[in-house]
Amino acid sequence: MLVLLRKKGGAAATAQVCSIAKRLLATTTAETTTAETTTTKGSPAEEHYDIIIGGGGMVGTTLAAAMTKNATLADKKVLLLEAAPEFKGFDASGPFLNRVSAINQSSIDLFKSIDAWPHIEAARCKPVKQMQVWEANSDALIQIQQDNFASDVACIVENKLILDAVYAHVRAAAPNYKVLNKARIQCVSLPRESGASNTRVQLQDGRSFSCELLIGADGCNSVVRKQMGVDVFSFKYDRMSLVANLDLNIEDGCDNSVAWQRFLPNGPIALLPLSDKQSSLVWSTTVPHARQLLAMEPSQFVDAVNEAFCRQYPRMDVADKAMQAVNAFFGNKGSQHLRQYPPRVSGLQERTRATFPLGFLHASSYVCNGAALVGDAAHRIHPLAGQGVNLGFGDVRHLVETLAEGAYAGFRLGDTQHLIKYERKCLAKNVPIMVGVHGLHSVYSTQFSPIVLLRSLGLQLTENLPPIKNMFIKSAMG
Repeated sequence: MLVLLRKKGGAAATAQVCSIAKRLLATTTAETTTAETTTTKGSPAEEHYDIIIGGGGMVGTTLAAAMTKNATLADKKVLLLEAAPEFKGFDASGPFLNRVSAINQSSIDLFKSIDAWPHIEAARCKPVKQMQVWEANSDALIQIQQDNFASDVACIVENKLILDAVYAHVRAAAPNYKVLNKARIQCVSLPRESGASNTRVQLQDGRSFSCELLIGADGCNSVVRKQMGVDVFSFKYDRMSLVANLDLNIEDGCDNSVAWQRFLPNGPIALLPLSDKQSSLVWSTTVPHARQLLAMEPSQFVDAVNEAFCRQYPRMDVADKAMQAVNAFFGNKGSQHLRQYPPRVSGLQERTRATFPLGFLHASSYVCNGAALVGDAAHRIHPLAGQGVNLGFGDVRHLVETLAEGAYAGFRLGDTQHLIKYERKCLAKNVPIMVGVHGLHSVYSTQFSPIVLLRSLGLQLTENLPPIKNMFIKSAMG
């Protein structure tokens, strides 16, 4: 019957299938409160877990790994559902991959706490000692580094290497922790809908499971979030990010350890170090321009990147005079003596160019009875500050702490009364960063003269006022 409905009805049939599945799930008899498989008359076998994590990306898998290292949660029975095929591992001897993340110090501390960071360091990662951010329409710039370079600003790590490091801990925790691949969630029945005490999950292949807590780590199009029924504030930026891996013209002995970001009229362009002579490009721009860049011959593309970092864009006299006044007030002759330029790009790594759309998303609530959200399922921001996945890793840290405290105090894992503590911690951290990043995108997406003047003044004042600059650095490092 389900197969016939799928063939006939498209979206309407899918909704009907989901409705039928929910009714079937709601009519199962006794709740399963142990880890054993139970069977009810007329329904398929339903296996029970303490926690089910929907989504096996970086955030979802790191969450599972963090639970294995928590003394209170390590003995819980956890199922990780991942729609993709089985993860094949990471080859550190191969070429660099084009999807990387700028991991801040707070996220590094999380990986250290679960013993995953030594795995990453032993493979390959590149510390960022300094960041330089500057304006294309004025002399405004800011340079970010710790005093005397006492610690790194961030570390550039390939996404698959992060997965490799955390998957190792999840697999080592078997049989309590299980990964199920090619597992797409079809329907979710929450306790408030079914009147039961457990959450029930039905997969597209017909298998069903129950749990005390379902965690949605299934991205910005989260099925779990939709089933929770929470309001979502979201919009598209009408922008795309283009990523690629580039070869640099760097002399032997020089250290490629600076992250460069320049705000261009169409959006920011960033160069993140991968190795001594390679960097990762993240160029956020208009959709037509991104497609044009994607279609260019490699030599043309390299020229376009070099021009973007070095080209003199139209200047605004009022902004230039304001910068001179700010520098004179703080005893600087000008900002040019501070300015550095990135190394020249000499080549493009084959098959590393790719694009993805940009958008903003925030769920009105991260929790409900029997379910919680983490990562992109709860929030999504512009990549210009490199904070997206770091916010997700912050969710992991707060959720593990909250669940462990609740379990120790005798609360059910899916109890809203305790889960709300997790939500409050995350909102206090995430919302200011999300608003700030969106604000930066907004003010740097216009060439309106008063806005250019204000943003240039803001950037230059931040550079010259140590207390404000230190707050900025602390936020960037988590």
